[in-house]
Amino acid sequence: MAEIDGKTRVLGLLGNPVAHTFSPAIHNTVAEETGDNVVYVPFHVESEEQLGDAVRGAYALNLLGLNVTVPYKQAVIPYLKEIDPVAKAIGAVNTLVRVDGGYRGYNTDYKGLRRALEAEGVVIWKHDVVIVGAGGAARAAGFMCGEAGVKRLCILNRTVEKAEHLAADIKALFPKMEITALPLTQSAKIPFQKFLAIQCTKAGLAPNTNETPVASPLFFQKCELAYDCIYNPEETLFLKKVKEHGGTGWCGIGMLLYQGIAAYELWMDSHVPQRAVDLAREELLSFLRAGKRKNLVLVGFMGSGKTTVGKTLARLTGCPLVDCDEEIVRAAGKKVTEIFQEEGENGFRNRETALLKSLVASGKEGVIYSTGGGVVIREENRPLLKELGTVVLLDISAETVIARLGKDRTRPLLQGPDRTKKVRTLLVRRKDAYQQAADLEVDAGHGTPEEIAKNILARTGFAGAGRKDRRG
Repeated sequence: MAEIDGKTRVLGLLGNPVAHTFSPAIHNTVAEETGDNVVYVPFHVESEEQLGDAVRGAYALNLLGLNVTVPYKQAVIPYLKEIDPVAKAIGAVNTLVRVDGGYRGYNTDYKGLRRALEAEGVVIWKHDVVIVGAGGAARAAGFMCGEAGVKRLCILNRTVEKAEHLAADIKALFPKMEITALPLTQSAKIPFQKFLAIQCTKAGLAPNTNETPVASPLFFQKCELAYDCIYNPEETLFLKKVKEHGGTGWCGIGMLLYQGIAAYELWMDSHVPQRAVDLAREELLSFLRAGKRKNLVLVGFMGSGKTTVGKTLARLTGCPLVDCDEEIVRAAGKKVTEIFQEEGENGFRNRETALLKSLVASGKEGVIYSTGGGVVIREENRPLLKELGTVVLLDISAETVIARLGKDRTRPLLQGPDRTKKVRTLLVRRKDAYQQAADLEVDAGHGTPEEIAKNILARTGFAGAGRKDRRG
């Protein structure tokens, strides 16, 4: 960060709580790259009763601009000198820009969503759009669609009356748009053959990662593109289902980034260069992932390559690889096949759960764990896996398993006359458990172990126990 002096201007965040805010990671990185003499800091405002004093005090102290976060995005409006028309229509403000006599309020959430989609190459106006939800994020998404020129929009919500109310508000500002509202229970009846979906509910937000707001397979068959405003986890169950049906999807990190960039540009009245945006994204990803254990946990069916890919990851990162089956064998003093014969599958699973608990309790970081193919079967193991680190599912087809393990006689669960049928049955039974356990999925049926490992590193940002300084 540049040296703070008598000419340094202050930017800040009003909210409660603010201790874990990501905003300084964005704004101070941009300021450092652009050379702007500003500093961004969070301000804890204890209650709504103090909000007016906070806004007036910020102006009196010559603060250049502010962000506003929960729970004050609506409550701050009466204390503004001016308000942007779109922010007024949305009914929420997250950015305050200094003007004569006070602050002008803006909503950059809808700007951030649009820029995030456009950064992925999405030409928004060419698509029919389905918004899932009718709360604050959905309102921002709806007005973004209007500004982008979307012609047809459908709003899905648990309570259809709330969806209808949002539809009427959007229609009032964008009268040429065709808008329908449906309850979530009728998600299969969306009147579009293909669409872009924008998921705006909290369903699937950690720790409730096994939730999705939509269940209908027909919805996902029609969903060509999807944007989930949730960014923790980076791949929600909603996005996983979109991808399973051949669609493409993105999590909300881009929106998170670009709403901040839009705010910075309003404060400074200038364009943020792409290099600064890229550095801010890198810093934001590091910040968001810093709260997780810095371990990688590989899960997947037998033959998916957990050990092979794990060894490649260990070589590329310099981190140790721990094979959980080998740890169980070492502690038991007998082979996996012997444990199954003497203790049964339940006995082996008991040992597996005990090992996971001990690994979590150890607090070790910078480790790559290769797990057994059935570790996800027990429901109690899934949160343990997530607590241990970032869980990566090595996805594989039944045909690839048979091709790799067709002659293997050491796998207890593969023994029997019809191996192909057994593999397909086990994969179907375990599919939901794998998806519930995983933070992200990687295709392990194609590519070399090195290509798969590099894909995992690129998508997780894993760097072992420490993180390289971006300036280093």
